[in-house]
Amino acid sequence: MAGNTLGQTLRMTTFGESHGPAVGCVIDGCPAGIALTPEMIQAWLDRRRPGQSLLTSPRREADQVRILSGVYQDRTLGTPICALVDNADANSRDYGAWQDLFRPGHADFTWQARYGYRDPRGGGRASARETVGRVIGAAVAQAVLRSWCDAHGLAQPQVAGWVHQIGPVALSEPFSFEYMENQEGPPVPLPGPLAALACPDAAAAARMAEAIEQAQRQRDSLGGVVRCVARLVPVGLGDPVFDKLTGVLGHALSSLPAFRGWSIGDGFDAVQLTGSQHNDPFLRGSDGSVVTQGNHHGGVLGGITTGMPLRLAVAFKPVATIPQPQQAIGSEGPPQQLLVTGRHDPCVVPRAVVLVEAAVWHALADLALRVGRLG
Repeated sequence: MAGNTLGQTLRMTTFGESHGPAVGCVIDGCPAGIALTPEMIQAWLDRRRPGQSLLTSPRREADQVRILSGVYQDRTLGTPICALVDNADANSRDYGAWQDLFRPGHADFTWQARYGYRDPRGGGRASARETVGRVIGAAVAQAVLRSWCDAHGLAQPQVAGWVHQIGPVALSEPFSFEYMENQEGPPVPLPGPLAALACPDAAAAARMAEAIEQAQRQRDSLGGVVRCVARLVPVGLGDPVFDKLTGVLGHALSSLPAFRGWSIGDGFDAVQLTGSQHNDPFLRGSDGSVVTQGNHHGGVLGGITTGMPLRLAVAFKPVATIPQPQQAIGSEGPPQQLLVTGRHDPCVVPRAVVLVEAAVWHALADLALRVGRLG
């Protein structure tokens, strides 16, 4: 089975199923001598971990990382890095009654059609549990890019994502891309239960939380939009034609669970502008560097980074697993009613913020190593 590896120079292969013994990743192409500790990886895993609020899946997983290879005395060896976390709270009994049915909105049918055999427990490999490996890989990619920037005398990039919209509730205009581009760092987490939403506006976050809770009461789910800004991005990352930054990043983003679309810069709003409005004139910065007057282009021209902040938005669909009666069929027999039980997110958007950031870090690190390796 192909399709489990992301990246060309920094290659990340994720492994594991939702209800298997463990999930994780193997990373090849990481240079030797880069500082990498379990704590650096754990910080990423803790942000993705389920069960941290009533707005996410109640599945209880500690997600404690185990590094099996590729690291010695907290530095990479240049050999494949294998890291995993154990699945400790899988409940496969929830899937016994309908393991032969094709659930609406899920990959059950397509997986069966493609491979002829599948793991029905929690969606198997198609589960969002697979993303554990992606955030482990993000910690490595972040360490690689930071070391690469140090070696080239460049500033350290910053990547910050946030929840922009859940269902019909969206952030107000003050929290636009332009506002977030000019912040010193990531959005300050909100206190208390709203912290799980990763939204910089307390009033909007409260409305988002209420929308999710209302969907839960109606035994339904919601989708939404994650926005992300990457600042201090090195100039010149990306290769024409098929390995443009947008192509490499799009590969990572479009493979995320529940993904439905993404845009960079002004995105689809650009169609409302003329060329003279959308063009960003080049200027000389105070330090002598080349900058642009605006950032309609979102930090990428010709598929290559300009050094201006990357600005992107990613849309996620409503969660397909909802606890209300739906019609389903199996490979044989007539349609029948399906009532899905178990523990699932009513909205994936809050936990998708770290996944969007992970995709950005991996894309930038992979392209940086193509420019020149460390060591």
